[in-house]
Amino acid sequence: MPVPMKPVACAVLLSACAMAAAAPADTGAPKRQADIDAIVREISPQRIHGYIEKLVGFGTRHTMSETESDTRGIGAARRWIKAELERCGAGKLQVTFDSHVHPVAPRLSKPTEIVNVVATLPGTQAQAKDRVYVVSGHYDSRVTDVMDATSDAPGANDDASGTAAVMELACVMAKRQFDATLVFMAVAAEEQGLFGAGHWAEQARKNNVDVAGMFTNDIIGSSVDENGKRDDKQVRLFAEGIPALKEVPDALRTLIQTGGENDSPSRQLARHVKETGERYVKNFKVTVIQRRDRYLRGGDHIPFLEQGYAALRFTEPAEDFRHQHQDLRKEGGTQYGDLIEFVDSGYTAQVARVNAAALASLALAPAAPRDVRVLTAKLDNKTDLTWQPNKEPDLAGYRVVWRETTAANWQGAKFVGNVTSFRSDLSKDNVFFGVQAVDKDGNVSPATYPLPQR
Repeated sequence: MPVPMKPVACAVLLSACAMAAAAPADTGAPKRQADIDAIVREISPQRIHGYIEKLVGFGTRHTMSETESDTRGIGAARRWIKAELERCGAGKLQVTFDSHVHPVAPRLSKPTEIVNVVATLPGTQAQAKDRVYVVSGHYDSRVTDVMDATSDAPGANDDASGTAAVMELACVMAKRQFDATLVFMAVAAEEQGLFGAGHWAEQARKNNVDVAGMFTNDIIGSSVDENGKRDDKQVRLFAEGIPALKEVPDALRTLIQTGGENDSPSRQLARHVKETGERYVKNFKVTVIQRRDRYLRGGDHIPFLEQGYAALRFTEPAEDFRHQHQDLRKEGGTQYGDLIEFVDSGYTAQVARVNAAALASLALAPAAPRDVRVLTAKLDNKTDLTWQPNKEPDLAGYRVVWRETTAANWQGAKFVGNVTSFRSDLSKDNVFFGVQAVDKDGNVSPATYPLPQR
């Protein structure tokens, strides 16, 4: 016979008891969307493999490689990417080159034109179309010597895999409409210093573009580690906590002062991606790594972080460095080099499906609530939350979420209706809160961390 929990024990576990009690009343929980299921089903490993094969076929895509040839070098690669996105976008994608000349740098021996291929799918809701979500892969490649612009550098995994995934996302999602705007980018010069992504992010900040979230897909092509062990059931998602900014904004300083190191915009975005990706991609885990990137390494999400945007990196579970940044060669019977034979397009498609589900959910959902506050004018063991109303016409209301201070993901939730305040019986001392916006179709925004208001 089950032993009932004593009142004292329930008092000690107050937040856990309250979480369990709130769950049945959470009518604002995310609802599975048929359109997102259809997008996820349409992602094709065969098409992704074809894109990777074509990119590898350009021989090298080094940033300083050939630009005039139609069959070899980075120039031919970017023209093909643009033409393919125009073809599959059928007029719905706005496909352009984003170009700038970068001066001589430690990894650039001469001034070099850096060209991103950018495909934009404009949002259709007046109140949401200026909100932008960006997804990228880098199409440049390299060998052992980062300045070697002539040797074959197939770059099948690093990063034809990410570029192919982004192309597949663009082609599939262009067939549908979303409230917010989606930007699909194949960026250049990642290997030389993140120059392509850096230029786009810098221009976005200068032009006050509302980039509500950014994903980069870099090295998502292999499910096999250096010991031959296969792991095709998860992807790593790197999410920065406290941004490494030269100047700390007041809001970030307050977040740190209130213990919200794990509640940065990037971490909130990662929670949303994990929850959404695992909902729509069966038996596949999104493993959130709570750091900016792999140890002392980087990718194209970093320029977005440096501009103050929420940004994440997708990478396979375990990199095999014999097939990354290597001259093509055999040593002792071991093949070195980033060749297509080491790519698992089925695995890449799974990562693309997670991207697709997360992007579609974000672009269909309302914006994350603005100016969320905890009222602290008086000492109180309960918690008063307030926020500004969203502008979307299909808004259903708001969802308050919370978790233990030691938990990574939300543990409790309550739909509170179309209001701009809520009083919780839980103490702000003991749990972390967030507020999400919910539309009438059941699309839910990422959470916003509340800052104090005295």
